[in-house]
Amino acid sequence: MLKQSLVLTEREDIEWILRTCKTCRIAMVASGRPYIIPMVFGYRWDEEGLVLYFHCGLRGTKNHALRENPKISFEMDIEGELIGKGNVANRYSRAFSALIGEGKAEFAQDMEQRRQGFEHIMRHQTGRDGYVYTDAYLAVAEVFRVKADSFKATRKLPQAKSPEDGGLIIELGATEDDTAY
Repeated sequence: MLKQSLVLTEREDIEWILRTCKTCRIAMVASGRPYIIPMVFGYRWDEEGLVLYFHCGLRGTKNHALRENPKISFEMDIEGELIGKGNVANRYSRAFSALIGEGKAEFAQDMEQRRQGFEHIMRHQTGRDGYVYTDAYLAVAEVFRVKADSFKATRKLPQAKSPEDGGLIIELGATEDDTAY
């Protein structure tokens, strides 16, 4: 069965995913092994491109791994409804919207950069600005940003219907490779 996924190219569709998601998974290499962790994030998308903001402690696996190798992959998704009917397993799937990409982590160099990073995070997470970030608080936290070198957004459509239901299967963006598991 071919997937009914669509590559999103319109900024408003991609930004809807960014606005809706509150957790982003980042993948990196830690001590020679793959390491992935969900994180709250903030973002901006301007003439510099898409930039994601994260925070972490001064020490720990993530901090050490990113300093050793700052290259990361990121993923965020919005789970949709179950698609399918009947008792044939491969007729089932799940609707979703997702954004995946890669970039390089850059740690804030001073208190002002940390403050700005936290402001992006808090604005995205709470919908408002104007938080206070004391130097004492900022001194025990790291902020890093990831400028997306590349990213791709996709959506699997929930309105696909099987021929048994009297509908047509929508095959947007499907390729021969999509037939593999």
